[in-house]
Amino acid sequence: MTPEDRFPGPEHPHSGPRHQPDLDVLPYGTYYEPEPAAGYQGTPYDAETYSGYGGARYLEQHWPADGQGHSHTVHAQGLNTDQAPAFPHQGQYDGGYESQDVYEGQDAYESQESGYDDRAGYEPTLPDQPSPALQLPGRDDPPTIELGPPLPDPAAPTYPYPAPGPDEPPGPVYVVGDVHGYLEELRAALRHQGLIDADGHWSAGRARIWFLGDFTDRGPDGIGVIDLVMQLAAEAAAAGGYCRALMGNHELLFLGAAKYGDEPVQSTAGTASFLAAWRLNGGQQNDLDRLEAHHISWLSRLPAVALEDGHLLLHSDTTAYLEYGESIPDVNDAVHSLLSDGSVDEWWDCFRRFTKRFAFRGDAGPMAVHELLDTYGGTRIVHGHSPIPYLTGAVHADDGQPPHIPGPYVYADDLAVAMDGGVTMEGRLLVARLPI
Repeated sequence: MTPEDRFPGPEHPHSGPRHQPDLDVLPYGTYYEPEPAAGYQGTPYDAETYSGYGGARYLEQHWPADGQGHSHTVHAQGLNTDQAPAFPHQGQYDGGYESQDVYEGQDAYESQESGYDDRAGYEPTLPDQPSPALQLPGRDDPPTIELGPPLPDPAAPTYPYPAPGPDEPPGPVYVVGDVHGYLEELRAALRHQGLIDADGHWSAGRARIWFLGDFTDRGPDGIGVIDLVMQLAAEAAAAGGYCRALMGNHELLFLGAAKYGDEPVQSTAGTASFLAAWRLNGGQQNDLDRLEAHHISWLSRLPAVALEDGHLLLHSDTTAYLEYGESIPDVNDAVHSLLSDGSVDEWWDCFRRFTKRFAFRGDAGPMAVHELLDTYGGTRIVHGHSPIPYLTGAVHADDGQPPHIPGPYVYADDLAVAMDGGVTMEGRLLVARLPI
């Protein structure tokens, strides 16, 4: 497992690829460099690597350069290592946890798909005054449309594109990799492709955009990213196109932290919770503080899998989706049912399964891709989740420079396209038009 996603818990032997890949053999793949939109004047995005926030150097700061993690203890308040944490009442948390409960007393967890050690050296910064955990809506809440809420302001600008004719083909398809709270980078990348205008509004007409998940955590403004995507969904619908999104493992983690807080989950590692795992994986307290009911409703209804123009769209490069159904509707219904009625342990199990990675790399990678394509349809998988520098082995350059990510990475006998450009590690936030 990469140092990006760390959490305690038992291994699920039937998750991930059916054959463990040789992690010493890198995939044979190629980079694809998207062309900018016609007439594009250029921004700092055009640099080989960039970050409006300095890239945060998240992995460089919290993962030793030699890849050797170490265990540590984060001292907490109000939590006894021998018992589950006590809450004043449901929906609140005391803000503390002890990482000894999570890691000590067991062997380091090794992901079936990655071979990375979970005992990472990331030291989370705990907020002094955590906010009460928010609650997910029940089944009686009014439904929301899949594309997002309507424009809330009657005075907001309209987009007078004509409606498509009955025989008119749909617009082009674009995919967006993991954003992780980097709002300014997202705006720059969308502008680079001509999908939004200088004011951040939809300018792509009948184009179709799919975000591949992971809007929050690590970066400075995850809620701002969600707000922008919801805005573009409404504007695109008015223009005859659409903007949609998949549920990533960080959406599950964020929603779980909001709903369950420090409520303990079943783990062979000892006491664990969504809130603790969310903090360990870059959760930003200002995102949790600003999370509102309409964000929760929208996030909890995102699909896990989609098929668009022969491209099977997934967040995670894992075969764990097969454990939730034999068709795309079955998988999405199973995940939505779990979020509506599932217990904290069922949520945790789902989060852990969709955090697996690297199923498509190595000699067994094409076989794993075919297993998903044969079940759900499509001719190629497009995914996020695993940063391209980890897929290619180019995490730490010899000259100390950030990884060079010219574009999406095509691998697994050209059957898989990786879209996570590693924006959290000074790579790039990728937006690309399909097919690649």
